[in-house]
Amino acid sequence: MEFQRPRMRNPVHFLAFGFGSGLAPIAPGTFGTVAAMPIWWLCAQLPLWGYLAVTAAVIAVGPYLCGKTSDDMHVHDHPGIVWDEIAGLLITMIAVPVTLWGAVAGFVAFRVFDIIKPWPIGWLDRRVAGGLGIMVDDLLAGVYAAAVVQLLIWQFPAIFT
Repeated sequence: MEFQRPRMRNPVHFLAFGFGSGLAPIAPGTFGTVAAMPIWWLCAQLPLWGYLAVTAAVIAVGPYLCGKTSDDMHVHDHPGIVWDEIAGLLITMIAVPVTLWGAVAGFVAFRVFDIIKPWPIGWLDRRVAGGLGIMVDDLLAGVYAAAVVQLLIWQFPAIFT
């Protein structure tokens, strides 16, 4: 089958491509993470249970959005599919103070873990197929990054207030 371009009028493709941020010609994952930052900021205004509910919903629909878009395009894990970055960043930012340093720490930590893919992130990325396979590495990168950011907040609370 021949590679197909995403159809941005299709709401599934539009969401999977991070509202168009995944169309960036370079570093689409980074642009997807940038697009996730306002989502984090809006969700951070909710009580923790609301934030967690939105994050769970983003994760729950992710395998479908990513898998369907990937299937429609006839390519596995196209770099422009960045819904997984949105989910991963929301995991990273659970209970992170809405401050400049909170935003910077979460963004950088998530991008580092998403790019370097330490074990078992890279291992899972190579072995899990479909929409879940597209999502799993970013979800775990989000968990790793969340641990680092929470450690930083615990060690340097004055910076994050």
